[in-house]
Amino acid sequence: MSELPKIVVGIRSSNLSKSQTNLLIQALLKQDPKLSEDTFNIKTIKTTGDIHNTHRLDQIGGKGLFIKEIEEQIMSGKIDIGVHSMKDVPAQDAYPDLDIICWMQRHKTNDAIISNSGKSFMDLPTGSVIGTSSIRRRSQVLSLRKDLSIKLLRGNVDTRIQKLRNHEYDAIILSFAGLARLNLDHLVTEVLEHNLFLPAACQGAVGVQALKNSEIKNIFAPINDLKTQTECMAERKVLRNINANCNSPVSIYANINENNISLKFEMFDHLGNKIFKKLKEGLKENYLSLCDELVKEIIDVVGLTKINELDNLKSDFNYTP
Repeated sequence: MSELPKIVVGIRSSNLSKSQTNLLIQALLKQDPKLSEDTFNIKTIKTTGDIHNTHRLDQIGGKGLFIKEIEEQIMSGKIDIGVHSMKDVPAQDAYPDLDIICWMQRHKTNDAIISNSGKSFMDLPTGSVIGTSSIRRRSQVLSLRKDLSIKLLRGNVDTRIQKLRNHEYDAIILSFAGLARLNLDHLVTEVLEHNLFLPAACQGAVGVQALKNSEIKNIFAPINDLKTQTECMAERKVLRNINANCNSPVSIYANINENNISLKFEMFDHLGNKIFKKLKEGLKENYLSLCDELVKEIIDVVGLTKINELDNLKSDFNYTP
């Protein structure tokens, strides 16, 4: 029997990227006895987002900077696939020839808070310094607690936790899924519920990206999670059609329950005022038309001009009450 060709996998150099890729490979090995760990050649790629790890993402090009170099290497044939945290992948595709060929089963989608004091978000003392790099989370904090100070927090998960422990912050907000995949969920002070912090599109989801016409898709087909794929495609479709991006103070969460799908959407301004909120429900087979209905309502109420204005925070990210 001829050996399977090596699959060159491009990932970021963070521990989270390595952990997510290992989970992906282990899932493949369980499904296909012809594969082995030697089948995969892991190549770590320093992305622009990782290099410029002290700058505001919205001012240097947005979250697409975490995947730019990986996408370029897929296009040039230097790697076969990229493994991404899907909330870092812009809804507007940079390369039409690339596709997400596999969606891993989505983890818990919630945000989580870690505080030095062990206090929950609503119990943090007035003036506490809370760290995040997300414009969405920034607006959500301001919506609930304008008495807290917000301070930009960049770096990988380990770096962010170390900055918290160094008392540069009183609390930080991170994705629960990322912490769990790093076996750090025991550090979580509070899992933030959706009624307070509705997540970003595709939060908790990991995707495999490759050329659309690549036969490599067949290898990953057995572990593709259709529920995750449908939910995330719905979330991305709404963002794409309102021309929102990773820098917009927008939350969206799609959830399939048996034959039904629900879409929860919230949009804020940069002062924390909620300017649009909607829940849409319907049959999961009609999810595309449900997305279209939601998009129309958002545009009718908010307007594309206003949405475009919200794409970037013009003022300083840091906030002091």
